[in-house]
Amino acid sequence: MRQPWIKRLFWLVIIWGGSVLALAVVGMFFRLLMTAAGFKSH
Repeated sequence: MRQPWIKRLFWLVIIWGGSVLALAVVGMFFRLLMTAAGFKSH
């Protein structure tokens, strides 16, 4: 007997993880851009 909810939960975790990873990459990119432009975070 297969459980489709496990598959859905698996895809939900993959999509959530991917979005978090993409957000982290964009954040690092903007930080790099700001540093290159001469702005300091602190």
